[in-house]
Amino acid sequence: MVRKLLYAMLVFVPITLVLEFLLHGSVSPVAIFITSAIAIIPLADLIGHGTEELAIHVGPRFGGLLNATLGNAAELIITIFALREGLLDLVRASITGSILGNLLLVMGLSLLFGGLKNGVQVFDRRTAAMNATLCILAVVALLIPSLFDAAIAQDRAAELGLSEGVAVILIVLYVLYVIYGFTSRDKSVVRDPAVPEAIPDPAHPEESHKAKWSIRMALIVLSLATLGIVLMSEALVGSVEAVTANLGLTEFFIGIILIPLVGNVAEHLVAVQVAYKNKMELSMAVSLGSSLQIALFVAPVLVFISLLVNPAQPLLLVFNNFELVVLVGASALAAFIAQDGESNWLEGAMLLAVYVIIALAFFYLPQVGGAIPHP
Repeated sequence: MVRKLLYAMLVFVPITLVLEFLLHGSVSPVAIFITSAIAIIPLADLIGHGTEELAIHVGPRFGGLLNATLGNAAELIITIFALREGLLDLVRASITGSILGNLLLVMGLSLLFGGLKNGVQVFDRRTAAMNATLCILAVVALLIPSLFDAAIAQDRAAELGLSEGVAVILIVLYVLYVIYGFTSRDKSVVRDPAVPEAIPDPAHPEESHKAKWSIRMALIVLSLATLGIVLMSEALVGSVEAVTANLGLTEFFIGIILIPLVGNVAEHLVAVQVAYKNKMELSMAVSLGSSLQIALFVAPVLVFISLLVNPAQPLLLVFNNFELVVLVGASALAAFIAQDGESNWLEGAMLLAVYVIIALAFFYLPQVGGAIPHP
């Protein structure tokens, strides 16, 4: 039912194409922003579904690699266009928002609905604790260049060198994390959440191990969905400045709240659905694993992509004070909840309350000429 609704939203793809390329001068940029954002949601789901189908054919090991490269394709494409336009604050905000969304919104909804349906739910404490610890480590790694930036801000080469060095280390750590997940004999280790053996189809869990698409079909869907996201992302990013002016929204609010929701809503629904089905360990793997992918893989990769698409304005892993505070708080809360191996609906409500508070704070945070204080 959910997937049918997502596929029905594909109608917004041709609508956006018409508004952007045929009626661009006579249509409000806000309308283009809305239709392109809606269109990206089903396209992101198609990429995720196509990746899962292709991973079934190639096996779990290559499936993990596919997920590492395609699991966050929608958000990567959006941020690449933002980098090309020099919207660095928007990119950093989307990184922050994706981590927050997974740790607070997705985990919160999963705990809430899963707890209301099934009462107290249990999951493997060692696995969840390890993932939560890695999230804290990743946040600390992002803190370092932000805190030291005040001392080296006058040396542009030093700033870029520090961000690049941290990025390389994070990517290496992510590779080690994936290798450990596939080679460890500890059965408590949850495999990469996008590998078909780890995430069943919520509607047909008993059929998740069988490919429904051929390799050719999966590749065609992936290619067309990726092309669609490229076109939609160009329209979305191109209308951001007009949206901030017309609706009074800042780049930070769009990056922290809207873009992560658009790019990951389908994956979020999967986490909530499996928690509702009392598969809390799997749901925790999705929320924590997705946060790790963003912090350890997507963020550092964007540093090097920025050098290719806009070398005059490279992306530095330097976040403002507000982003640092909420990242530290979210990772700490997730670690506290994961440490006992049990969850209930009240814990989910608490996580959601924190997410709404953060959303309200960034909604009212002014941004005048990018004057957001840094450490």
